[in-house]
Amino acid sequence: MPLRSRLAIMCAVAVAIAIGAVSLISYVAVGNRLHDQMDKSIAGAGGPGIGQVFHDHGQQFQTKSPCGPPPGDGPRPASDNEYHPQALVSITYYSPTATCPLPGSTEVQGQASDLQVAGGLPTDTIWRDGVTTAGDKVRIEVIPAPDNSTGVLLKSQPYQPIDDSLSSLAWLLIIVSLLGIGGAATVGLLVARAALRPVDVLTSAVEHVARTEDLSVRMPVSGGDEIARLSESFNSMTAALQASRDEQKRLVDDAGHELRTPLTSLRTAIDLLIRSEESGRALPEGKRTELLTGARTQMRELTVLIADLLELSRPEQASQVTAPVALHEVAERAIERVRPRGAARETPVTITENLRPWTTHGDSAALERAVVNLLDNAVKFAPPGSDVQVRLTNGSLTVRDHGPGIPPEELPHVFERFWRSPTARALPGSGLGLAIAARAARESGGAIFFERPHDGPGTIARLSLPGTAEA
Repeated sequence: MPLRSRLAIMCAVAVAIAIGAVSLISYVAVGNRLHDQMDKSIAGAGGPGIGQVFHDHGQQFQTKSPCGPPPGDGPRPASDNEYHPQALVSITYYSPTATCPLPGSTEVQGQASDLQVAGGLPTDTIWRDGVTTAGDKVRIEVIPAPDNSTGVLLKSQPYQPIDDSLSSLAWLLIIVSLLGIGGAATVGLLVARAALRPVDVLTSAVEHVARTEDLSVRMPVSGGDEIARLSESFNSMTAALQASRDEQKRLVDDAGHELRTPLTSLRTAIDLLIRSEESGRALPEGKRTELLTGARTQMRELTVLIADLLELSRPEQASQVTAPVALHEVAERAIERVRPRGAARETPVTITENLRPWTTHGDSAALERAVVNLLDNAVKFAPPGSDVQVRLTNGSLTVRDHGPGIPPEELPHVFERFWRSPTARALPGSGLGLAIAARAARESGGAIFFERPHDGPGTIARLSLPGTAEA
């Protein structure tokens, strides 16, 4: 079932419950009110005239009851004390020997239990439901008869007017409830349709993206409600996906470009060696050795490049590792790995260190690789015979060389993938080392940046990581 239909049904059900509860309460309240008014009307009907009529008729007919045959064959004569019923209240005399209505009243059926108030005080009353001799339902008040008679008076009023009123009220409430429920369902459907119109637009946009893979689609955002937040989330998601796809495409393009050079050199060397073997003309020994050495160098560069690409293809997660890492020990291991490369230069480059204890959280291998990349760059650009200074104080690891330095206009690009300074393109490297170092720093909650020293030429690479000096 569509969402708008479910919302319309829920609105209708909620209104139905509310109207049903109000209707039931109204019906019960009106019924109780009408029954209370009936009881008050029955209790207030009659008065002193009842006793006088009862006495006159009893004396006239030589009996202590208003019952008896009228004198002669004519109707009972009227008297000044004739009882006139008020508000449709009828009064019937009931005793063990006689039952008859007072003049102008409808006779109701008495019960033996009614006689328990006979001869009692006027305040001794019994309330009950009963029927007339014709079978009509009535409300009855049983009171003692005057003159200490052995009978009682049954004051009654029919239920028919109240039943008719309640029946009319019930039909009216049913009709109003049905109209209210139908109106609520219609209004709920219209409101749901209007409220869900932005959702329909968002759904169409998502379906368009899924169908065409067009991540440039953006939803208009207005207001600050849930729909606006959903639109903002959709825009953020498509922007992130587009950036990720663009970055992936750029990585593939740059990787293809970087792989093309060593592969071309390697293929050229292998083709020359194969052609020499097929033609039977041996290459000069120096040339053959040069080709083999170049092929091995290109294979080494390919291995490093592929490892760097695999590292960068891993999803970046800032809190994936929470193990404590001794940064000073990581720096010592990185220095030991890079020191032979500095010593292998024609004029050796030395590495001096001053490392104070510092414990941080992160991936030990990734941090070591980041430090190695910083040291590699420093050794690569350090002048022959100079030294590279490594310092670790209060979580700040600095690598200082005395090379030509980085021009200010190139500083914003040093951490981009495959970016290489025009002065360094002739040197070995893939342009991924600093990008990997910056990634490792972010994953450990730190930062990395370059700065120019104030006491001479060169560059200072600073890696700052949160942590503590305690073990």
